[in-house]
Amino acid sequence: MNQVIVKIATSINEFAAIEEIRKTVFQEEQGVDGELDFDGLDETCDRLIASLNGEFIGTVRIRLLNAKMAKIERLAVLKQGRGHGIGKKLMAEALEIAKSKGTLEVVIHAQEYIKPLHQQLGFEEYGDVFEEAGIRHVKMRKVMSYELGVNN
Repeated sequence: MNQVIVKIATSINEFAAIEEIRKTVFQEEQGVDGELDFDGLDETCDRLIASLNGEFIGTVRIRLLNAKMAKIERLAVLKQGRGHGIGKKLMAEALEIAKSKGTLEVVIHAQEYIKPLHQQLGFEEYGDVFEEAGIRHVKMRKVMSYELGVNN
């Protein structure tokens, strides 16, 4: 049985794993310039790490843009972890953390091919397709609900 654990990274080992995951996925697989990925903002973000059966396998970060808006970015899952729902679990946990901070809206710049995953989580596309780091992206947003009994 595959056991996936998603948590906020707190240790040096977890931060090093996040860096390695992002280097592998963004720089090696997708050809993204490391300076674009490692933009100096990580220390101001909550960074999540996912493990699959004890192995670090995925990451995402949450950046507060202001008191009511957050941007979820840098979603990356290693090849061996894909197809296990890890990206969706990372995004769902990131949304819960954003909600716990009182965020009213979450925005993302999703790579175009992964748009359906985000739609499953309630994100809606807005604006035109654009290129970022040489990769086609779409802007998406989700308005958070705070009604009693609603969990999203």
